[in-house]
Amino acid sequence: MKEYKFEKITLTGIKGIVSKPSVDYHEVIHEHAKEGWELVQVFAPGTASYGSASYIEIIFSRDVE
Repeated sequence: MKEYKFEKITLTGIKGIVSKPSVDYHEVIHEHAKEGWELVQVFAPGTASYGSASYIEIIFSRDVE
């Protein structure tokens, strides 16, 4: 059986033109990997103006012990 963890990172800047993560998502992924979490997906839903993303959600999983 697996458990899942979701990490939401807000995008800053001008939505749809110049957006960047508020934190270094590479570091977030590396830190979770050290704790045994495996990256499943990086998801950026188009919820802001013109269908651009206002945040990204990083999905992790690991086996339940």
